[in-house]
Amino acid sequence: MTVAASLARTAGFAALFVAATVAGRLTVLDSASLSLVWPAAGVAVLWFCAQRDSPVMWVDVLGLALITVLVNSATGATPAQAAVFVVSNLLQVWVFVTLVVRWRPDMWTLGPGGGLNGLRDLWVMLVSAFTAATTGAAVGPTALWLITGHYSGITTAVWMARNVAGVLLVGIIGLCAARAVAARRADAVNNRRADGTSGWRVVEYVAVSVCSVIGYLIAFARDESLPVASMLIALTVWAAARLSTTYVALHTGVVATIAVVFTLHGQGPFAVVPAHAGRALLVQLFVIIVAVVGLALALGRDERDLLLAELAEEKEQAALRAQLKRAIIDSMADGVSVVDSTGRVSLRNPAAVHLLGGKTSPDDMAAAGAHYGVFNLDGSPLSAEELPYLRVLAGEAVGDMDLLIRNDGVPEGRIVQVKATALPEPDGGRSAVLVYHDVTAERRQRDELASFAGVVAHDLLNPLSAVDGWSDAANEALRQAGTDPAVEQARSALVRVLRASSRMRGLINDLLAYTTARDASIAPVPIDLTAVVADTAAARTDAAVAAAEPVPEFSHDALDPVQADRVLLRQLLDNLIGNAIKYTAPGVVPEITISTTRRAAVVTMEIADNGIGIPAGQHERIFGSFHRAHVDTGYTGTGLGLAICKRIVERHGGTITATDNPTGGSRFIITLPAAIDVDYAPPVPRASDASRVAGR
Repeated sequence: MTVAASLARTAGFAALFVAATVAGRLTVLDSASLSLVWPAAGVAVLWFCAQRDSPVMWVDVLGLALITVLVNSATGATPAQAAVFVVSNLLQVWVFVTLVVRWRPDMWTLGPGGGLNGLRDLWVMLVSAFTAATTGAAVGPTALWLITGHYSGITTAVWMARNVAGVLLVGIIGLCAARAVAARRADAVNNRRADGTSGWRVVEYVAVSVCSVIGYLIAFARDESLPVASMLIALTVWAAARLSTTYVALHTGVVATIAVVFTLHGQGPFAVVPAHAGRALLVQLFVIIVAVVGLALALGRDERDLLLAELAEEKEQAALRAQLKRAIIDSMADGVSVVDSTGRVSLRNPAAVHLLGGKTSPDDMAAAGAHYGVFNLDGSPLSAEELPYLRVLAGEAVGDMDLLIRNDGVPEGRIVQVKATALPEPDGGRSAVLVYHDVTAERRQRDELASFAGVVAHDLLNPLSAVDGWSDAANEALRQAGTDPAVEQARSALVRVLRASSRMRGLINDLLAYTTARDASIAPVPIDLTAVVADTAAARTDAAVAAAEPVPEFSHDALDPVQADRVLLRQLLDNLIGNAIKYTAPGVVPEITISTTRRAAVVTMEIADNGIGIPAGQHERIFGSFHRAHVDTGYTGTGLGLAICKRIVERHGGTITATDNPTGGSRFIITLPAAIDVDYAPPVPRASDASRVAGR
């Protein structure tokens, strides 16, 4: 806020404060210089709440003090009394502004979060006004008592009541009016059209206004008992229940003005009280009650309307999100269905109906497998206990299942991979979520590939067998032909032929193993890993002894059991152990250490060796197909061994990585599922487990 803008606002509030102070002084009832009403209290809090961030606040303080002194002196107050009023007013304003800013900083702003937004804000106003008026009453009447020598408790009560009423009524009317004007200006600047008021609502505004004016004029134009005035609060309830909060504040201001004017002239139900102070106290309490009741009802209604609007918006957003999710599910190529704990199908997308051959559940209740034409891949019917959704509802963990769908809709049959997972229900039960994926083409391609690989392997291995046989026969014949140089040259050529044939046989076998590791069905079962490692180690030891090569030394404790395919696991261990033995420096005895650790449902296996290691930067590349890390070092191979290992591990849902062994060589880290059908207990090392099998 600039200084010029601040001074302009100060001038405007000062003019309002002059008018309010004069109006209040015109209602002085007796020689105590006590006014019947004090609207200046409300103007003062409006002034200083709006100017609390002013760079020249001292001008506002000085302006309020001067106006208070001048107006009070001009209307009969002594200089001492005027000084008391200055101190009391400034202290009262400071307490109010401090409390409101502390409890509700945005209330006296024109932004979206400002104004009275609920009953809490009304209580903030009421408590702040009462505390500020109490503080002012503790100073004002006490100081007047010291000046005049006369103290009256009821005078103090009137002082508090008129200031609370002034702050509540004038302050709230000013705040509501300022926000209404600011909203109109914002609509004009942004070219927004303000929401219009319906014709019937305009009629209701006019009716409440006319009835209120007539009712209060009749009630206060005659000297009646107090119950007549209390009945007029029904008009305030009508306005608060139906019309805007700003109108309720203005309505309260109008009826309060009528009550004060008639009481000041000795008319109305409050004029029957002979004492001026008692009369003033009653009329101020009446104004406070009418204001609080009307504003409480109006603000409560506003809160309710806001909550209903937010609820409606949230409901609309939820409906839009539900429509979006439904559209996404319906557009999926994979089928999705949800079966709740009672067997009712609560969700089904079009793809699910299509993949099941158009078969749907009767009355949305899941039926037996025969209704949908569900079979095992071998053509045998699927029993009720094998249905994926029933297994999930029974609490069983279900992995991916390949099922054959054959019915009137798909007479040629369709292979569908089903994945079933549990979905918790709010009442503590569970639903089964089924996802269907058509794998017919993939399975056919896999079968065709496997068949093709078998035929190719057979057709390639047959000529190789013939090459090996005839090479052996030729080599035997040359052995009997003497030592002629030409014979030796032929014998050397035959050795090269046999080596090439052996390499070709190894490549074909590796290609078959790679295809099997990638595409063959797996049958995981609980496996004693210690026994499989010991058997593999014994086979490698026997092979080394037969070939007159250094006998490898194996070391392992008792190993955790795993859940794996027995054939593929043996192939995995044989490949890794074979690599550890092959890639050992000449003249060095291979040393292989195998260990496992189990964490939850995962077993981590480490295979460490003392070989030549892995070249830098190739620890990930060695798992690629046909990649050879040691090309120019004299080590033979096809580059498929570790690719096969990676395929096997990944098909079991595990991982395989390679690192350097800190003591030299390589270390492979493999994760596999832990055995699930055995009662697990940490393996106890046995002396025989750690024995070295060299020389067996």
